[in-house]
Amino acid sequence: MKKLQNDELNRLSVDDFKRAEKTPIVVVLDNIRSLNNVGSAFRTADAFRIEAIYLCGITARPPHREIHKTALGATDSVSWKYFKKTTDAINELSNKGYRVISVEQVDNSVMLNNFKPSDNEKYALVFGNEVQGVEDAVIQMSDTVLEIPQMGTKHSFNITVSVGIVLWDFFSKLNPVSS
Repeated sequence: MKKLQNDELNRLSVDDFKRAEKTPIVVVLDNIRSLNNVGSAFRTADAFRIEAIYLCGITARPPHREIHKTALGATDSVSWKYFKKTTDAINELSNKGYRVISVEQVDNSVMLNNFKPSDNEKYALVFGNEVQGVEDAVIQMSDTVLEIPQMGTKHSFNITVSVGIVLWDFFSKLNPVSS
């Protein structure tokens, strides 16, 4: 076994990425404080060929040195859009036919492992502020609220861990891209 070099990974160029088929998901970042978390979300979105990221409220926008540090160029490949209010982003996505899913701990949430995304739907996945979580108004506008099962003493993941877990789960269940 040998570790692969970067040139052996058959990665897409930025132009090829922009033309490639995307996983039918828009990631919505609801008032994310940390620039490193924003950059990491871009990098994860690039890995799973996500359609776009919607940056909302206080969430910082590229170009920014601290975002670039963790995004490693993914702000060039992944499309993004800014909204002053997260509810405006949710309205736009709902009107475009996306199923809005917040990732949060609420009564009647659906555990991620029990959720099966449909091949013929588009999804908007909302991830909330590091302290306050997803805005209550956004939760009320959501079609579904997913919760990541946890068994330890802490009751939350860092947002970038949540983004990675949820996107991997959707990607692996949808398997929309063959290569």
